Amino acid sequence: MDKIINLNTFRHSIKVKVRFHEVDMMSVVNNAIYFTYFEDARVKYLQDLKAKYKLDEVMSNDSFFIMAHNEIDYLIPAQFDDDLIVHTKIEWIKNTSFGFKHIILNEKTGATIAIGGGVFVHIKLSTKEKQDLPESLIMAIQNFESEAQKI
Repeated sequence: MDKIINLNTFRHSIKVKVRFHEVDMMSVVNNAIYFTYFEDARVKYLQDLKAKYKLDEVMSNDSFFIMAHNEIDYLIPAQFDDDLIVHTKIEWIKNTSFGFKHIILNEKTGATIAIGGGVFVHIKLSTKEKQDLPESLIMAIQNFESEAQKI
């Protein structure tokens, strides 16, 4: 995963406060917790996208997204009580999936804590099979993320 990231290409972010139960005996954030930060950011991103573009049909009773891949590079540890910013974007879109990219920064110092990403796959719940992304979702992502590439 490349380490040079242009923050100007990230149009969505959330703030996170490192809580006591997220750190280990050395007072640094446990490695698995970063995936929770990514998940919180993805959920908020999709909620905001859904509200902005009125995508009620995207999350129907038989339509769902599953996480197919998750990755992270840990650069420096976050510590108890740090204020973090998790920047999130969708980098690419395929027929049945799309890829997120995340970067976590220390809000006070601006230091890059971790960089990661993941792949969401759109499935039909009743069959557990992949299904094409709704065109309305693709259009919404491309409108919001001017650099998201359809591949």
